[in-house]
Amino acid sequence: MTILTALDYASVLVFALTGALVASRAQLDIVGFAFLASLTAMGGGTVRDLLLDRNPVFWIADPTPLAIACGAAVLVFFTAHLLESRMAVITWLDALALPIAVAAGVRAASETGQSVPIILIMGIATGCFGGLLRDIVANEVPLLIRTGKLYVTAAFAGAAAYLLSGIFWPSDMLSLAACILVCFTLRAGSLLYGWQMPVYKPRPPRN
Repeated sequence: MTILTALDYASVLVFALTGALVASRAQLDIVGFAFLASLTAMGGGTVRDLLLDRNPVFWIADPTPLAIACGAAVLVFFTAHLLESRMAVITWLDALALPIAVAAGVRAASETGQSVPIILIMGIATGCFGGLLRDIVANEVPLLIRTGKLYVTAAFAGAAAYLLSGIFWPSDMLSLAACILVCFTLRAGSLLYGWQMPVYKPRPPRN
């Protein structure tokens, strides 16, 4: 198993759990659970592979991620009622899945010899698109755009940490670890301590 495959499997599992939990909040049937879990789990990676022209897309080349997502959906379908606060669990599972998916994105872009801007964009896209699709389909306010919570910024910082680590420590494992650590730290800090970037504040028009 390659590093990229392991990262894809891990992000698929955790993102699928969030998708299934969102399906439980929407009171969908088992097929709805499987659909939303799969969309969330594989949305970001699919966008990444299409943009990078990686043929076939990762879950078509190896259907294991689809099986993982459906298995997670079935598990949540029968156990979601045991959770006291599903929204809190969704938020923290998403915070865990984000850095793993970002790491998978930058790794995939690096393997295909992409430039620095493309590596950054692929890390952000892989980390963010699955959760964005999940929330849009479920008619929820996307976690990605909720005011005062670092999300895209955390993904960008994680991707940048991967590139910077490669300059100082030419070890792919260390670079991936730096990506995951930086991204998760920022996302978790925003949830726990309210870390945020300055936000736009409108001013009265001048006469």
